Amino acid sequence: MGSVFRSEEMCLAQLFLQSGSAYDCISELGEMGLVEFRDLNPTVNPFQRRFVSEIKRCEEMERILGEDTEVKPRPGPVFLKCIRIGSSELLTGGLLPYEIFDLNLLVRLWSSLYIDIFFDNSNAVGLNNDILNTGMTTERLCSLIHRVKVEAFERMLWRVCKGYTILSYAELGESLADLDTGEISTNVVFLISFWGDQIGQKVQKICDCYHCHLYPHPENDEERADVMDSLRTRIQELNNVCLEYLRQVLQKASESAFTWVVQVKKMKAIYHILNLCSFDVTNKCLIAEVWCPVSDLMNLRGALEEGSRKGDATVPSFVNRIPSNDTPPTLLRTNKFTSGFQSIVEAYGVGDYREASPAPYTIITFPFLFAVMFGDLGHGVVMACFALWMVLTEKTHKRKRSDNEIWTMFFEGRYIILMMGLFSVYTGLIYNDCFSKSLNIFGSGWSVRAMFTDQQWSNETLQTNALLTLDPNVSGVFIGPYPFGIDPIWNMAVNRLSFLNSYKMKMSVIIGVVHMSFGVVLSVFNHLHFKQRFNVYLLFLPELLFLLCLFGYLVFMILYKWLAFGARDSRLAPSILIHFINMFLMQGGDNTALYPGQVGAGERVLMIPGTFDFGDVFLHQAIHTIEYCLGCISNTASYLRLWALSLAHAQLSEVLWAMVMRLGLRVTSRLGVLFLVPVFSMFAVLTVCILLVMEGLSAFLHALRLHWVEFQNKFYHGTGIKFTPFDFATLPSVFEQDGLL
Repeated sequence: MGSVFRSEEMCLAQLFLQSGSAYDCISELGEMGLVEFRDLNPTVNPFQRRFVSEIKRCEEMERILGEDTEVKPRPGPVFLKCIRIGSSELLTGGLLPYEIFDLNLLVRLWSSLYIDIFFDNSNAVGLNNDILNTGMTTERLCSLIHRVKVEAFERMLWRVCKGYTILSYAELGESLADLDTGEISTNVVFLISFWGDQIGQKVQKICDCYHCHLYPHPENDEERADVMDSLRTRIQELNNVCLEYLRQVLQKASESAFTWVVQVKKMKAIYHILNLCSFDVTNKCLIAEVWCPVSDLMNLRGALEEGSRKGDATVPSFVNRIPSNDTPPTLLRTNKFTSGFQSIVEAYGVGDYREASPAPYTIITFPFLFAVMFGDLGHGVVMACFALWMVLTEKTHKRKRSDNEIWTMFFEGRYIILMMGLFSVYTGLIYNDCFSKSLNIFGSGWSVRAMFTDQQWSNETLQTNALLTLDPNVSGVFIGPYPFGIDPIWNMAVNRLSFLNSYKMKMSVIIGVVHMSFGVVLSVFNHLHFKQRFNVYLLFLPELLFLLCLFGYLVFMILYKWLAFGARDSRLAPSILIHFINMFLMQGGDNTALYPGQVGAGERVLMIPGTFDFGDVFLHQAIHTIEYCLGCISNTASYLRLWALSLAHAQLSEVLWAMVMRLGLRVTSRLGVLFLVPVFSMFAVLTVCILLVMEGLSAFLHALRLHWVEFQNKFYHGTGIKFTPFDFATLPSVFEQDGLL
C-alpha cells in the first residue's frame, strides 16, 4: 500500500556536523522540513546547555520587535530602539539628531550663563588682581560638565593656570541624556574667562580630559541675541529635516519588521536544535540523531552538502543511517484536500507506525454518512455552493488571515463541507426531498385513473371519503418502481412517515453492517503487513464470521424481503425483527417463514460463530471475544442514528415550510408579493440557522462518532506518535500565537 493508505517508512540517522557549518546545515534542514531531531542531552538542564546565551539574545530581540509591531510607531522611542537593534542601514545619515542636540545645548548654555552668571557672580572663582589692570583681551569659553566632576575640574584648573582664569558655573535646570551612552545625569554649566594663548591651550587640554565640548561665547548682548536667533532658526530647520528623516527610517523599518521577526524566529529555532545535539570529544563536530523518511534520504544529504558549502567548511557534513528498535513516528503526507479528513482521523488518535490509515476511505464514507442524516437536495445545494465559494476564493482568505475562530474552522474544513454538500444532493435525490417537497421528475409509478376505470372509485366516493387507499392489486394502479429514489406520491400519503420509518431504519442497518464489515476487512491488511498471519485465522476470520453470520444474515433477510415481496403481496410479508429475535431464542414461533427452511438455517447460522470460542485456552482472547460480540450488537444499534437524524431533519424542514413559507404563499391578493418578501427572508434565515448550521453540526458530530467508534476501532489503534519535522514553514502559526500577525 502506498503512502496514502499507510504511513511512510522511517529510519533513524546520525548527522555529523562540523562546528563551523552546523548553523548553516540546520538552517537548510529547517527550510526543507525533512527530519525530526531527537534530544541527545535529556539529562542536561535546559538552562545549562551550550547555546542558552544565544537563545536569550534572540528572545530579547523578539521582545523588542514584538513591541515595535504591536504598538503604533512613534518617532522618538522607535528611533532609539532602531539604534539598539544596530542596523547599519538605519543609522546612515544619523548625524542630524546629534547636530540638533548640540545646537539646543548651546542655546541652553548661553541662556543659563547669561541669567545665572552675568547677573549672579556668587559662583565665580577669583582671578589674580594683577591681571585685571593689564588691558589684555579677555576670551571666554563655555561648556557642560557632570555635577560630580565640578570640584575636581575646578582644582585642576586653578593649579594648572595659577589663577589666570575666572570660572563661573551654575546648575542646569534639567537632566540631560548622553546620546552616546544613553545615561541621564545632572549637569553644570560653566564659563571660563582667560587671557593669553598659552592659558587658552591649557584650558583646552583640561576640558578635553574631562570630555567637555567647548563652545565660544559672544562678546556682548547684541551679538549674543543675534547668534541665538540664528541658532533657533537653524534648530527649527534641522527639526523639520530630522522629522522627515525619522519618517523615512520608520517607513523602512516597518517594511523590514516582519523580515526581522522571521529571521529572529529562525535563529532561535536553530539554536534550540543545536542544544539538542552533542559534541564529540574534540569539540569540533556536532552529532545529531534524526528521524527521516527513507524516501527523503537523498534530499537530506543534499541539504547537508549545501549547508557545508555556505559555511565554507573544509570537512563536509554527512549522514549515517543507524539501526534502532525504537518505534518511529508516523508520517502521512497530505495536501489541502486530504488534510481535513486526516485531521478527523487524528482527532481520534495518531495511527501506529505503518498502520493502515482510515483517511482515504473517510473521504467517501464520512460525507456519505453525514448526507444520509442530512439528505435534502435544497440544503445540499446551499452547503455545496458555500463551500465552493470558499474553495474558489481560498487564496484571498489565506492572505487576510482572519482572527475569527469560527470562520477559520469553517474555512479549514471547506473541502469537507464541499463533499458533504455534494453527497447531500445525492441523498436528497434518493429521498426525493427538496426543502420538504418532492420532485416529480420521471413521473409517478402510481396512477389514480385506474381506480376509476375499474369502477373502484366514483365521484361520490371522493365526496364521502376524506382518505382513500390505492389498491396495487387493481390493474394499472401500480405501474412500476420510480426510476431513481422514492416515488413523489409518498409526499401526499398519510402513511408517509410509517413508510419512511421502515425504509430508513432498514437502510441504516444495511449501511452499518457494510461499514463495520469493511473495517474488519481492513484489519487483515495490518495483519499481513506486520507478518502476524496467525491473527488472520484466530482473529480476523472469527470476527468476520460472527459479524456476517448474525448481522449479515439480518441484511440478507432485509434484501430478500424487498426483492421477494412487491406492492401487491406486501401484506403477506413476515416481520424480520420477530424472525431475528426467534433466531436467538432458537424457537420457530408462529410467525410466517420468510423463505422455506428459514428456521433451521437461522439456527445453523447462529451456531457458526460459537465454534471459534477460544476462551478456555487464551484468557485475553476470551475477553476480546466478549467485547467484540457485545460491541457488534451495540455498534449495529448505533447506526440507527442515521434513521433517527434523517427523519428529524425531514420533519424540521417540513415544519418550517408549513409554519413559515406556506403562510406567505396562501396570500392571494396583490399585496401577497410584498408579504412574501419578509416571509421568504425569515424562511431563509431560519433554514440557514436551524437546518444548515444546527442540524448540520449535529449530523457532523454523529458521523464523527460512527467513524471513531464503530468503524476505526475494527482495525485502527491510534496510539502512535506524530512525525513533527523541524520546519520553518510552521513559524507563521507561532507568530499567530505571539500576536505578531
